[in-house]
Amino acid sequence: MTLKTLVSAAQLLEMQSRRASLVLLDVSFDLADVDAGFRAWCGGHLPGSLYLHLDNDLSGTKTGRNGRHPLPDRANFARTLGRCGVSVQTPVVALDRQGGMYAARAWWMLRWMGHDDVAVLDGGVGAWQAAGGPLSIELPQHHHLGAYPDRPPLVETENAASVALGLGRLRLVDARAPERYRGEVEPLDAQAGHIPGALNRFFKNNLAEDGRFKSATELRAELLPLLGDQGTAAVVHQCGSGVTACHNLLAMEHAGLTGSKLYPGSWSEWSSDAGRPIARG
Repeated sequence: MTLKTLVSAAQLLEMQSRRASLVLLDVSFDLADVDAGFRAWCGGHLPGSLYLHLDNDLSGTKTGRNGRHPLPDRANFARTLGRCGVSVQTPVVALDRQGGMYAARAWWMLRWMGHDDVAVLDGGVGAWQAAGGPLSIELPQHHHLGAYPDRPPLVETENAASVALGLGRLRLVDARAPERYRGEVEPLDAQAGHIPGALNRFFKNNLAEDGRFKSATELRAELLPLLGDQGTAAVVHQCGSGVTACHNLLAMEHAGLTGSKLYPGSWSEWSSDAGRPIARG
């Protein structure tokens, strides 16, 4: 089984029953309590899963002008993957306890590194337990490898300059909560509002009531209107800091709408420059 977008808890249990060789990455996190994800992992995690921290492992150095969660240097992240035992041939499952909002970031980043055999555990730790999967407090045993090879990315990005040049042409999709998108509140970033012309698709709308992703058919019907008549190549996803935008990217990919891009700096980078235009409402 080649992993692409989502894997169910039942599928993962079946893979583990066959002793399939794969790497599980738990990236649970809480923006308000940055150590909460690690504490939760220590208190009980999928057997064999490794913990990666959003700030320390999935982000690079912040300058105050490049957003709250800038992408790390590719060479540094290649070493992180090698430390986790990820080779070119390794299937990887990313998971969290927050509806996939952080697991989707890990999924996208592995594709950014050129790794295609990666999926998000649909429903995360809760779905795993509901399916009868055990939790463990034992430290996982894994093989440290050398740095992941330098491979061409499987995904594309836009930067602030290219987004600015593309205003009015690009289909910007903002994954933040509606009240943040409208500029009514801004708990994290320099200014309230959104990039002019951006459409709002709150990432939580990708999930059904049970916390799992909606079906590919449902997602496709909901996401197609975002494309307009330009196709996926003109779609650029953003959010507050390039994290939950990956949730929309994952939903698009799962719905068969491939080829959209990520603006990693997102609103936290855009709003750090008072000279960039903003919109409200």
